[in-house]
Amino acid sequence: MSDLPLTGPVAKPRRVGWRNRLLSSPKFQDWAARFPLTRGIVRREGEAMFDLVAGFCHSQILQALVSLDIPQKLLAGPMSLAALAHMAQIPPERMRILLNAGVALGLLKSGRRGYALTRRGSALAGVPGLADMIRHHDVLYRDLADPVAFFRGETETELAGFWPYVFGAGAAEDPQTAERYSLLMADSQRMVAEDTLDLVSLRGVSHWMDVGGGTGAFLAAVATRAPTPDLTLFDLPAVVPGATARFASIGATDRLRIVPGSFRDDALPTGANMISLVRVLYDHSDETVQALLTSVYAALPPGGRVIISEPMTGGARPERAGDAYFALYCLAMRTGRARSAGEIASLLAGAGFTAISAPRSRRPFVTTTIEGVKPA
Repeated sequence: MSDLPLTGPVAKPRRVGWRNRLLSSPKFQDWAARFPLTRGIVRREGEAMFDLVAGFCHSQILQALVSLDIPQKLLAGPMSLAALAHMAQIPPERMRILLNAGVALGLLKSGRRGYALTRRGSALAGVPGLADMIRHHDVLYRDLADPVAFFRGETETELAGFWPYVFGAGAAEDPQTAERYSLLMADSQRMVAEDTLDLVSLRGVSHWMDVGGGTGAFLAAVATRAPTPDLTLFDLPAVVPGATARFASIGATDRLRIVPGSFRDDALPTGANMISLVRVLYDHSDETVQALLTSVYAALPPGGRVIISEPMTGGARPERAGDAYFALYCLAMRTGRARSAGEIASLLAGAGFTAISAPRSRRPFVTTTIEGVKPA
């Protein structure tokens, strides 16, 4: 479960320096762009480099399309430039630039009937909670306006104020704050639940407790997938009404016990032989996480299991979703950090768990799942 090492031997510094100087040489680049065996590589690398340079513009194009509800409007079928411009109250010549940018990014296509969604655009419109996540990125953009100050820790980030929920129970007692947080998290929870439950065996689970589960979106998915186990939701008092309503809507109220509390301050209820922590750890410091995992260990019977599911970094092999998005997001939240599977496995082992495993995730950009067992 430790992070994998970088592959291959480390090249000698002198050789690396020579290679870097060669590749950065304008004369070599001009030659490589013309030579038949290398010009395809040069073109691909150049396009990838330009995507990095233009990435901020791409994200703002996405933000504008979503904020104007254009993907949702196009779900019913193609619309003309004039109609979209009128609905968005944007001059047609400027709307054309935005829509053509959406075409260039593969979200839209244009034809005789106007603009329509591509498969990627349709998926964007259909993923629960994705549009709301994109809409609130304006906060993250402002936090990253001075990236050097951001990475130096000199920015008083707005995103930390968007998620006051993770600073402790007192900050989340306001029902509107709790509702805003819970709705955004619940809307995006369906894919997380699907991917997690596809990897986890439900055999032998008689009582499932979800800690920090908000209004119960994940636990409701468990109830639908497995009609037998008893269910317990443990989270702050402000989320109780939403969880009660959710389980009433699926007819599972008789199976659910809601225990209000804060895992920072209160002992976890006992009785469950499966405990899940879904998108919880990356909100908190290592010290808080270690204390939480110790509490989970104490609450489980021998042979009980813990499931951790959240986006993770790539460890020794950085990858885009974890290292170039979630790691920055956690920095802006100022409470926790994105961790690799190896780091989480070490924290589980430190709490006493054994048989720690991480089945291969179907969509790592959605979530990665790790399981640990309390020794019998």
